[in-house]
Amino acid sequence: MNGLIVILFIPIIILFTYSNGTAFNVISKELQKSNIKQLSFLSSQIDSRINQMMDFVITFSRDPNVQKFNGLNIWEDRYDRMQTRYVVQEKMMLQSGITNIWPVKYTVYSQQNKEAISNSNKSVTYSEDYLERNMSGKWTYGNGEEAASGQPKAFYWFYTDSFGQQGVLGGSNLVVEASFGHENIQNMLDTYKAGGQGDPLFYHKGEAPILNRSASQPLSEAVIRYLDGQAFGDTLQRVVQLDNKSYLVSAVKSPQLNWYLVDIVPHGQILGPISFSRNLFYLSMVLLFAVGISASVLLYRNVQRPIRKLIRGFQSVQRGDFAARINANVHNEFSFLLHRFNDMSQQIQGLIENVLNEKLRAREATLKQLQAQINPHFLYNCLGYIINMAQMKDEEAVVSMAYNLSTYYRYTTRIERQTATLDEEIKLIVNYLDIQKLRNGRIHYRIDIPEEMQSQHVPRLLLQPIVENAVMHGIGKSYASGEIRISGEMSDGLCKIYIDDDGPGMEAGLQEALNRKMKEPLQEDMGCGLWNTNQRLIHKFGERSSLFFTKSELGGFRTEIVWEAASAEEPGRQTAKEGAEQHADDHR
Repeated sequence: MNGLIVILFIPIIILFTYSNGTAFNVISKELQKSNIKQLSFLSSQIDSRINQMMDFVITFSRDPNVQKFNGLNIWEDRYDRMQTRYVVQEKMMLQSGITNIWPVKYTVYSQQNKEAISNSNKSVTYSEDYLERNMSGKWTYGNGEEAASGQPKAFYWFYTDSFGQQGVLGGSNLVVEASFGHENIQNMLDTYKAGGQGDPLFYHKGEAPILNRSASQPLSEAVIRYLDGQAFGDTLQRVVQLDNKSYLVSAVKSPQLNWYLVDIVPHGQILGPISFSRNLFYLSMVLLFAVGISASVLLYRNVQRPIRKLIRGFQSVQRGDFAARINANVHNEFSFLLHRFNDMSQQIQGLIENVLNEKLRAREATLKQLQAQINPHFLYNCLGYIINMAQMKDEEAVVSMAYNLSTYYRYTTRIERQTATLDEEIKLIVNYLDIQKLRNGRIHYRIDIPEEMQSQHVPRLLLQPIVENAVMHGIGKSYASGEIRISGEMSDGLCKIYIDDDGPGMEAGLQEALNRKMKEPLQEDMGCGLWNTNQRLIHKFGERSSLFFTKSELGGFRTEIVWEAASAEEPGRQTAKEGAEQHADDHR
């Protein structure tokens, strides 16, 4: 489910990212185009104002009164000259007053008369050096003179009425000077800023920039440092990072003044709503993803995991493990099913145990019947051996056989106790092997059981069937074998006894099949002795107990008997009745 949620979210996020990126790019490009258009329009307005000034200067220079002012003044009296000066000055003031938002200072210089007239409040004197220094034919920023402290420069243009090349004085030329201060540019910048979101300025490399009156000084200085390192064409437009913020810097060149009109637009502020909606969408996707994952986890914990527990429980019951229980720690509708499963499993386990106990009792009865059939044959053989040895006058063999046979049958015929110490079982094995050794001289054995194990209580006749199996099926099937080794050890809380013989052993496939049958119900084609011994171990000591068959180090067959060791207080426990009976029996 989590994978499905991820698969559903991925195309949505990819499509949104693509569409948002497309919209962002389109709006950003349109913003750049719009900004360039607005700057171009402002630049055209400034150039238009300058062109009007230049047209006026050219027309004004051809005015008869202006031409008369530059005349020789031979026939004119003083009053006429004064009147001419007044008319010229009035025309300049009138022209400057028409464009009050763009005030202009005009000055007329007569090279012929060495005089000057201006509409400025300050008196103006004629200076030949001043004219020659500024006659460039182009607009310049400053007139070559030092500006007053704290006063910015102005833009100047000088025009002569000569028919030859502009910027050359012939000695009798009329020169008209037009100039305007930085306030005119500031007025245009303030008007532009009031209608937009930018922060415009007028820039020329190497000169102090002209800022709008409400400009941010730190931002302007950062932009100027950036522009000083750039190469300009007619236009420039870049998105730059200034003070960890993104700005759109656009620049348009003014053809007349050769300066650049620069606009600084906060890129993030303009595109902020788009970025905000994008981030809001991503946040919503994260929250929806978290909710989806949480719902998936809750669904898994409250539905899928209980169902999986039920499936595993039923699979365990199907394999025969009726002790399987489910931890019903949920508090929903599934808790009822889990509790009912536990009840069902417990009831089935009880029924199976009852049936198994009945089956075990039936098997034990069968085993006792088989032992009753086998024991007489064993007894007949032993008595025959005694008769033969008596006829051969071998009294020592007769006494030894009779003693071992008496001890052996005394132990096997005591059925009042179901358990015995391992030491008692070992003594029985010694009697049995001594009997077999008397009958078959090839048999020799070695028993190595730790003392701490000998006090352990085990089911009676636990070792005898296995040792008998080693004698009959191991040594008895080969004339070259005859060694039996019985050893034991305790480790990890388990007691282990190994019974080895050097007989022909068993094939690996048959050996694996025998180990597998020990874990399955009793089948008709297998003997009940080993299976019954294994079941007695399990019911006595728990699931960690078992019989296991493998290849012996001696080359024959090995049987491993494993059971869980009893605590230090349990090995010697015996009822008073059992102790009295054993004492009386030993006395007899």
